[in-house]
Amino acid sequence: MSRTRRSVLASLGAGALTAGCVGLPRGGSDSVSLLLNWTPNGLHVPYYAARAQGFYEEEGITVSEIRGGDGSDFAARQAGLGNTEFAVTSSDQVLLTDGGGVDVTSIAVMMQRTPTVVFATRESLGEPLDDPGQLAGTRVGTGPGMVRKLTELYLEAVDVREEVELVDAGYNTVQRLLDGDVDAAGGVFGDAIDARYQGATVDSLQVAEQVPAYGHLLATAPDYAAENPETVRAFLRGTARGAAWATNNPEAGVDAVVDANESLAEVREQTRATWDRMAEAHVVGPAVEAHGWGWHESAPWTTVADALREADSGEVADPAGVWTNEYLDTDDEYVGEYAERVS
Repeated sequence: MSRTRRSVLASLGAGALTAGCVGLPRGGSDSVSLLLNWTPNGLHVPYYAARAQGFYEEEGITVSEIRGGDGSDFAARQAGLGNTEFAVTSSDQVLLTDGGGVDVTSIAVMMQRTPTVVFATRESLGEPLDDPGQLAGTRVGTGPGMVRKLTELYLEAVDVREEVELVDAGYNTVQRLLDGDVDAAGGVFGDAIDARYQGATVDSLQVAEQVPAYGHLLATAPDYAAENPETVRAFLRGTARGAAWATNNPEAGVDAVVDANESLAEVREQTRATWDRMAEAHVVGPAVEAHGWGWHESAPWTTVADALREADSGEVADPAGVWTNEYLDTDDEYVGEYAERVS
């Protein structure tokens, strides 16, 4: 057994949640809520698809609310405090939240591969980016937090860190790249898609090719899971089925998140591109092929914990104690046979 990018946008409905909220009642309620890591977007298609298609209801639970959040740190803390049954968060924030004294556990990995990329435009680099060696002698801009740490780990792994000038781009990485302030950028694949939809020709290098780390995962309070194991298993089965269905029906999957969030209608094409990329390259990996959807392994947790400690990011929990595969029902076809269902 073993037990994370902050949005700068205001969340939809997140203001109602604060650290002082009264916790949700324990004891087997089949009505649950899901707190996202930030404003709803293409990365959240599986949850909206599962709810719209009635997959949660078929599992005997009602997801009464899917709420926009205010970052993975906020989401992890709210889950640990019991202000939401489930939250979309990240491994670094689970480690820091738990290390800071609020017990929280990852119960499934939605994105087996980190969404972090190093990307450039043909205009900024002067040529297509297809080899990390091309980054030598360049200025690479990144925002704060885990994206910067993973970008550094990637540059070290490909032996160009000493030849790259890392620039703090704040939360304006894409614009700094498009303005020519940096030659390349470390961000998430959604940033590269954003740059493309602003008219640039973009090439990306996948950090996951060199650095084992997770993207989004699902977390809850360990006490809630222990007291409501069947509710947790039902939620995960419904979510896995939603992810598989939306992978095989991407247009309808995007309909679900757009219909529930009117503001996304203006960026529907970008929302679809984000979901396509996530479904194609980030949900399935060797662990999913071997064990099933959502499966945790220890190496990505150790990678992130070591990076947090090296950066002196705060108290970091023991990475072996903040995740569990206990609630993944591998006998369920959409969990245990996920890879086959989407191939």
